[in-house]
Amino acid sequence: MKLSLLSLVAGLALSTSIHAAPKDPVVASFATVGDSRAEPSDKLNAQDKIWLQNTKAWSRILREIQAQKPHALFFNGDMIMGYTTNKAELNRQYAYWRGMVTGLQESGTYVVPVPGNHEVQEKFKDEGKTKKIARQGNEDTWRENMGDLIVDSARWQTAVGSNLSAFDAKNAPQIGGDDKISTDQSQLSYSFDFAGSHYVVINTDPVGNDAHAPVAWLKADLAQAKARGAQRLFVFGHRPAYTYFFKPGIDLEGLDKDPEHAKAFWQVIEDANATYFCGHEHIYNAMQPAKTQGGKAWQVMVGSGGSPFSADPGDSNNPHDRTYAWAHVKVHASGKVEVDTYGFDDQYGPTKLLKHIEM
Repeated sequence: MKLSLLSLVAGLALSTSIHAAPKDPVVASFATVGDSRAEPSDKLNAQDKIWLQNTKAWSRILREIQAQKPHALFFNGDMIMGYTTNKAELNRQYAYWRGMVTGLQESGTYVVPVPGNHEVQEKFKDEGKTKKIARQGNEDTWRENMGDLIVDSARWQTAVGSNLSAFDAKNAPQIGGDDKISTDQSQLSYSFDFAGSHYVVINTDPVGNDAHAPVAWLKADLAQAKARGAQRLFVFGHRPAYTYFFKPGIDLEGLDKDPEHAKAFWQVIEDANATYFCGHEHIYNAMQPAKTQGGKAWQVMVGSGGSPFSADPGDSNNPHDRTYAWAHVKVHASGKVEVDTYGFDDQYGPTKLLKHIEM
């Protein structure tokens, strides 16, 4: 009798455990952030003066992302200071950044790189004016340093434990056409599927057309993903579609330098019900650019990986504007998406949840 009672209790406990399983489990998760590089003029320690990296902030963000155990980290550009065509200098800066993310890559989180303007552009003086122009040689150096990550399906499976699909190295904006592409964009703009969602990386500073996204290619790529049955669509680029005005009078920093282009880009995002993650401004901000017109799509800016904050002390009353922050995104089986942004202040205080968004 006692044995039967114990068996009944054990059975009930097992049944309760089974029924307590999540009704809408998380099927995919990723972290995203950008802009970890430092400025030569910053007050840097001896180490960071060499590598031009905010090692203190970026290494802490990496540790905290590692503890969250996402499937992937999408790094939205400006991982190096760059702005030079000196290949030896670029290689040295890339090597340090790659060394910093190796622990994450080897502990179950695949690192997905997104090109930023500091990687692909050269900064120089011309007739007394500062110019920043994307160079083909810098695009080639990007591929040489990041190409093994873009996208190694076998390595993804080893790191994550399940497979991605629909990656095609030839699926990139082609030279000519509506996107005004003049150089090979393979491994600069690319896409793949994972766990029922589609992920697109775009180069927002292609040679000959700086500060422009490949809108026509993106529209076609998202349409193909939807035709395959992708439930959720995520786009990652460096420049924002729309500048975040944390104070009046700042310069346009995004695709909105060309207002019609920004409008066309955002229409693609809205029509596809996609979400756009970006950086470039060294700040955290989440906005719905077309909300007043009935739009629902989000632009989540997390250019807050360690680069000098865009907002100086006193520029803004929003404490999040001087916060080292990253987003942790969870995709549920139902298609529901949760975006939790975490961060710590410029005094390296405790990490806090800054914002929760459900889509």
